[in-house]
Amino acid sequence: MLVGAGGRGSTYATYAATTGRARIVAIAEPDVARATAARERHPGAEVFDDWRALAEQTPEADAVLITTQDAEHVEPAVRFAELGYHILLEKPMATSEEDARQISDAVAKAGVMLAVCHVLRYTPYTTGVKEIVDSGRLGDIVSVEHLEPVGWWHQAHSYVRGNWRREDQASPMLLAKSSHDLDWISYIIGAPVRKVSSFGSLMHFRPENRPAEAADNCLDCPVESTCPYSAKRLYLGCLGDADRERWPLNAVTGARTPEGVEQALREGPYGRCVYACDNDVVDHQVVNIEYQGGATASFTMTAFTPFTHRKTRIFGTLGSLDGDGVHATVTDFVTGREETLLLGVDGPDAGSGHGGGDERLVDAFLDALTSGDPVHILSDPATSLESHLVAWAAERARRTDTVQALAN
Repeated sequence: MLVGAGGRGSTYATYAATTGRARIVAIAEPDVARATAARERHPGAEVFDDWRALAEQTPEADAVLITTQDAEHVEPAVRFAELGYHILLEKPMATSEEDARQISDAVAKAGVMLAVCHVLRYTPYTTGVKEIVDSGRLGDIVSVEHLEPVGWWHQAHSYVRGNWRREDQASPMLLAKSSHDLDWISYIIGAPVRKVSSFGSLMHFRPENRPAEAADNCLDCPVESTCPYSAKRLYLGCLGDADRERWPLNAVTGARTPEGVEQALREGPYGRCVYACDNDVVDHQVVNIEYQGGATASFTMTAFTPFTHRKTRIFGTLGSLDGDGVHATVTDFVTGREETLLLGVDGPDAGSGHGGGDERLVDAFLDALTSGDPVHILSDPATSLESHLVAWAAERARRTDTVQALAN
């Protein structure tokens, strides 16, 4: 079953069906256009306009994919767990600590499997890095530097104009965008988090940084051609590119003509000047983490980069690793030799499957369903919950200028 037939839900459900190992029997989606498109992709599925109506029918199925908006995860997750369905849940689990704990408690009580979509754990690149670390080749891990380069246009698309621009409508930027990364660092280090500090703010995408000549909409703006965040350049530039039409253009409009795109920019939120939106999430943030055993990590999330893979440097007592999401260069401190390994594939974004992570996540979930063994899922509910608790601790630290301790 599929609850929420937007971009993420469609990706997971379509891949699951194309493997031949799964069939979508029911879909809950209130948006008529998305529901219609989902019915075309899964012609045998019964379609509901509300997940509650689907839950009342209790279809014969093994699992449910929940890919609604962030704030709408907790109710369907708890209810479908109570009904005995295994759950594949889009990250973040929920938008509050209370709700995330409620989901974790519900799946434990029901005895069902929960896989949170920490897709970075499943990429070939991550598998390679994890194998190097676990082999002892780097010795004991002392520290990690990790960068999430959000990308200037991606920030404008999703976190200034888009659905994740406001905390009261979604969640803090760190949780919405970087729960992936906090989970990934902990997975690589392999130890619980002890302490967190954090700094960051909404520095650039603010009214006071608006050029004097700028208009409220990019289509009317005399400085549009020289603005890095031009909606006209971004979305008209997607036309003719199948991957970019699938994302980010599909979030803006189903039109595939210049006239249709411009109409959407005129009438919807994606044509707005980035300095005249109602956004309030940060555009840059750093998080410092201490793990049990003494290892430390520094994580930087920033909008002001090219849109590309995460960058990571891992420092151990016997060697170091410098990774770019595709390649990893390992330096051996005994011999002084460097070896560069090809570990991953191109495509860091949702439109290209997160470097293979989307497909391997779904494969792992299907393996767990087929075997009845949750070992195939690389993060159990408690582990997924911890990465969220780290994000909330970091937000408390950022807002109060304190160091936050996590109970272990």
